[in-house]
Amino acid sequence: MTDLTHFDDEGKAIMVDVGDKEKTRRVAVARGVVKMQAETLTRILDKRLEKGDVFGVARLAGIMAAKKTSELIPLCHPLLINSVTVEFSPDLDNASVEIEATVKVSGQTGVEMEALTAVSVAGLTIYDMCKAVDKTMTIDNVRLVEKRGGRSGHFINPGELAK
Repeated sequence: MTDLTHFDDEGKAIMVDVGDKEKTRRVAVARGVVKMQAETLTRILDKRLEKGDVFGVARLAGIMAAKKTSELIPLCHPLLINSVTVEFSPDLDNASVEIEATVKVSGQTGVEMEALTAVSVAGLTIYDMCKAVDKTMTIDNVRLVEKRGGRSGHFINPGELAK
């Protein structure tokens, strides 16, 4: 197991010094799923919710959240993000929506937290926009799917390989 880098020798939380790390192209992909009642998903797809275009608003919320991750997660570095995409895959058979965020940067530290934050906030936005019609929704299985770049190289979550 790798040593935890966010603690000093005395166990105090620190922000890792990335100043000597090489700038590289870094990419992180995260996913999560919002489960809901079938009628809720139908109303989202038919754009019959009073609050408007659920996926459009959730996409913007996810992008904004990725850009503000360092303000939300105490030890994350502020980054000049190159791009953020947030995509939605509705599944009528399972009354759910998979959310996928991809974040890219040319920098000295990775963007895993930014991708995870984008998925989480997009899911929360879907929940917020639909809660008046469906209080049973859940936001599940938010996870890092893949990361590329940096010293640790390419990582694919083993749970994703079986899919």
